[in-house]
Amino acid sequence: MPESLEDFEGKFRAGTIQKQVFEVLRDKQWHCRDCDYDHVSTAQFAGGGGIQGLERGNRTRPGIEIESANRYCYICERRTRQDRWTGEFVSSVNLRAMPRAFINRTMCVFDGRDVVESTKRPPNQLTIDHKLPMIRWNVESNERLVDYDNMDENDIREHFQLLKKSNGKASHNLLKSRACEHCFETGERGKPFGIDFFYSGGPMWLPADKLDPNGCKGCGWYDFAVWRKHLNQVLTEI
Repeated sequence: MPESLEDFEGKFRAGTIQKQVFEVLRDKQWHCRDCDYDHVSTAQFAGGGGIQGLERGNRTRPGIEIESANRYCYICERRTRQDRWTGEFVSSVNLRAMPRAFINRTMCVFDGRDVVESTKRPPNQLTIDHKLPMIRWNVESNERLVDYDNMDENDIREHFQLLKKSNGKASHNLLKSRACEHCFETGERGKPFGIDFFYSGGPMWLPADKLDPNGCKGCGWYDFAVWRKHLNQVLTEI
């Protein structure tokens, strides 16, 4: 962990979105996303390049603990999404690059088929997706989910799925990422393609711990194959 706040701030590159966002949050007060970030060079400051990136940290600096909630803003005179740094640092979460041998094995395990459309595609049209979104990782899950060299076929089936990359149309990986980010920020779980069905739990995130992987089970974006199986069972019973 950093020896001081100055030590932590010194690890940011000048002009980056994360540095601009942290300059807002460093006072540990609540800040409205609609009126306190006018100086930030992009409107997309809540994702990995901004707030979520600050929470995760990286190889050179730890993450920070940020609370997010809907609160009344006296400037906007309405309820808005707001964030506050608690002042706590947390261990960073890093995504290790997948070795080529692991990529090849995973493509073979899933027969090169994207899980959403069940269509066989060349590897360059597929993304190997961690079922548990990175924003929900902690130190333990980080170590487990990037231990690619020691994963067998059962591990691959448990932790990964293949999603279609963008080919001029919507990327399933992007759709999932946006749904997971929205869920993390608001507690509203994802509904793939607007289908309001959960095979476990309901439309709201339940665990008190935002990094509890059990909260993702039942969501179609978490495990599309299992979600579809349960949905088909319900339709058959009907």
